[in-house]
Amino acid sequence: MLRLSGIYGPGRNAFCNLAAGTARRLIKPNQVFNRIRVEDIAGAAVFLSGRSIGGIFNVTDHEPAPPQDIVAEAARLMGVAPPPEMPFETAELSPMARSFYGENKRVSNTRLCDLGFVFRFPDYRISLADLWSGGHWRG
Repeated sequence: MLRLSGIYGPGRNAFCNLAAGTARRLIKPNQVFNRIRVEDIAGAAVFLSGRSIGGIFNVTDHEPAPPQDIVAEAARLMGVAPPPEMPFETAELSPMARSFYGENKRVSNTRLCDLGFVFRFPDYRISLADLWSGGHWRG
């Protein structure tokens, strides 16, 4: 069974949010999330399908990071100013969004890595740089 972190890739990423004017930098101290690029999900599924191993595998990048850092990095790559920081406590959020940000989502991919799986996009910096430089961030 594959357990996936926050999924992103072409057409679903911080560049799209910045371009649409919907990106926000919500600041909540010590808040981090893992993410996973769609191509690494596919790669992990293919990698594991050839093995007779049961159990749960976290398919996630190597670096849980604060959401605002991803937006700031995407803005830097685009050469635009990031949106202003906004305290989580005073942000206008739907109940679902507030619930989502209510937890840390830090998980380990050690089990998958120990089997020899190599991520194409082990962290958000490498992935965002690829999406931007390749021009395929729009999908």
